[in-house]
Amino acid sequence: MNRARAWPAVLGLGIAASQAGHLLTYQVLFGSAAQRVQSSGAHAYYPALAKTWLGVSAAVLVGGLLLAGLARILSGRPAPSASAPSYIRLLALLFTIQLAMFAGQETAESLASGSPAGSVDVLLLTGTLGQLPVAAVGALALRWLLVRVGPALTVVRSVLTLVPQPRPVAAALIPVPAIAYESLLLLPVVAGTIRKRGPPSS
Repeated sequence: MNRARAWPAVLGLGIAASQAGHLLTYQVLFGSAAQRVQSSGAHAYYPALAKTWLGVSAAVLVGGLLLAGLARILSGRPAPSASAPSYIRLLALLFTIQLAMFAGQETAESLASGSPAGSVDVLLLTGTLGQLPVAAVGALALRWLLVRVGPALTVVRSVLTLVPQPRPVAAALIPVPAIAYESLLLLPVVAGTIRKRGPPSS
């Protein structure tokens, strides 16, 4: 896939995956109290934000699976694979985006609550706990989407263009024999002659 087309997907998935990594980080740090911490104070916005981003990501993944399956059904064979960045490159990109998002969120939440922001090393360490595993899974999913979805979309489009379009039904025209103008003029005369003829004489 073209790198210009891959960048929006990488950025979007990185932002969405950072919220999943945020959840995992707080689960590791706070255990059973993680949900209470993430839904109170400066974190009150977080549950709705996390649900939205995770829902969008799940919808995109399911849509990609359905599209790949539809392409296989229509063509009778798997869609060809497209080129995509390597897994390590995608992992590095996603992890960097996720870690930057996590550090920015934590800093903004600290400023909003009036508490001191965490140091850089603490943010990097705690962020890595949750963001790296999520980035590893996200890179696998993203590479599969980049490899499969583009060719699958091409296959579906090509099959749909080959479907025969219904032709318009032409109106049936019944030929009417032409009658000479002179024949029309003689019709009253003939009719009058028939009416004047009486019964045959005995």
